[in-house]
Amino acid sequence: MRTRKTYKMVDLFAGCGGLSLGLEQAGFTPWFVNEIVEQFANTYKANHSLSDKHYFVGDIASLNEHINDYKEMLDDITLVCGGPPCQGFSMANRQRILDDPRNSLYKQYLIFLSKVRPKFFIMENVKGMMNKIDEIIQNFKEYLGEDYLYDYAILKAQDFGVPQNRERFIIIGNRMGVSPQKIFEEIYKHKRPAFVLRDALFGLPHLEPKKEKGQSGIENISSGLTERNFEYPQTEFYRYINGDRVITKLYNHKNRYNNERDIEIYRRLPQGANSLHESIADIMPYKRRNDIFKDKYYKLDESQICKTITSHMKFDCNMYIHPWEARGLSPREAARIQTFPDDFIITGAQNMWYAQVGNAVPVKLAKAIGDGIM
Repeated sequence: MRTRKTYKMVDLFAGCGGLSLGLEQAGFTPWFVNEIVEQFANTYKANHSLSDKHYFVGDIASLNEHINDYKEMLDDITLVCGGPPCQGFSMANRQRILDDPRNSLYKQYLIFLSKVRPKFFIMENVKGMMNKIDEIIQNFKEYLGEDYLYDYAILKAQDFGVPQNRERFIIIGNRMGVSPQKIFEEIYKHKRPAFVLRDALFGLPHLEPKKEKGQSGIENISSGLTERNFEYPQTEFYRYINGDRVITKLYNHKNRYNNERDIEIYRRLPQGANSLHESIADIMPYKRRNDIFKDKYYKLDESQICKTITSHMKFDCNMYIHPWEARGLSPREAARIQTFPDDFIITGAQNMWYAQVGNAVPVKLAKAIGDGIM
């Protein structure tokens, strides 16, 4: 009997694991994980069966300093992926990316690649990185030499079915002599029409606004539970994120506290309307600064793709008002919009559920990238 080949994958800046999960669905095996925030790493661990020796929970600079301790673990790596935060890369910034101390994590990513030398790598980031592409290619050559071929693109998650407006800069390199342009051609073969917001939200239980402040640990069925038994409608979207699996648990579908004024604003606003809408003029709290706060509140339109899910949701969901209920999106709904499967469990404090989901790469976008490389 033939054994299935293991394509070992390293995920740097892994977060809760959206990029990893999509690549895993494409056939790569999560092998080594680096994440500095322990709470995020705990979510990754909760959804994988890797032992602790496969994790480095801490600063990537420290990992690079002690890389020889992981020499055996990091042998014969097929793919390294990751999205290093890069705060200093604007067109107005005249200094080299590598010279800006805000980009130290980007530099550490390059150092890791130079030490591990995987067969393939993926770096994902905000689309503004495209402004510095010539310099980025030069940086990779400085650290990796001439052995690697590279190509890059701005990929739109909605082009791959994701019900969300999200654009990411993706650079793919390899030292196997494979044309990176051909890889992107393969990725584009996985394009499909986007689902809309209604598809992602349909069939999930109604949630009442949570009106008791400071009682995060107290749960009830009306405002939502961390976990409950649930029978999902077998829709096309369900099968898109879950495949043929039958999932009978609903995780992280829970409302947060809102004051009475916000609940009333949520109730009155029509879909697609923001803070300037006449329906809330008499109770809008920031009238004198409407030009600044026009998007302080926004009610999502069920017939469109969703606006970009971001980690800002950990503070409030005023810009992510549910289209037909007087509340913000739940973390489960945000996770569905990011195309996480329904059995993906988010751990930690409730507000940090949003942060983890908002920071992730949409799973089905990651799968398309993985399929192209595979």
